[in-house]
Amino acid sequence: MTSARRPSPCDLTAARDKTIPDVAAPGLRVLFAGINPGLYSAATGYHFARPGNRFWPALYAAGFTDRVLRPEEQEDLLPLRLGITNVVARATARADELTPAEIRAGGRVLTAKVARLAPQWLAVVGITVYRTAFGQPGATTGQQGQTLGGTRVWVLPNPSGLNAHWNDSALAAEFARLREAAF
Repeated sequence: MTSARRPSPCDLTAARDKTIPDVAAPGLRVLFAGINPGLYSAATGYHFARPGNRFWPALYAAGFTDRVLRPEEQEDLLPLRLGITNVVARATARADELTPAEIRAGGRVLTAKVARLAPQWLAVVGITVYRTAFGQPGATTGQQGQTLGGTRVWVLPNPSGLNAHWNDSALAAEFARLREAAF
């Protein structure tokens, strides 16, 4: 699917439970882990693809990229030593469709992925999914005391446009705190 055409309702229905490939390689500076692909992302094949998702603008505002990348340019992150994966691989319409057991299982898969790829930082994008996936009920955003092997862990706010707890500037500031720590 090209970026010019939005997924149709049929495309979105067909995307349920699909997975999308990681944008990842060994030796990344930061591996961002979303909750799971939404139907829009699964239909297009691109992470954080839904219009209104603030991931790409937050990366730019925080200084990770020199411009706002489009989701279909996600591979441009690799030369910057940045990557994207998900805690849970399967696509759903809403994150609340995931069970706690599924999220904990996703945390184990992500831990193995981090061991294999050895990024300097794992940035989990969503406090609630981090708390569940890694058994850290009192965690807050920011750098965590927990490490995964030699990989440090940071929790970022969910950049979904539905996350009203974080306005655009506060979201960008939190992403910038990670960038300052990682670079």
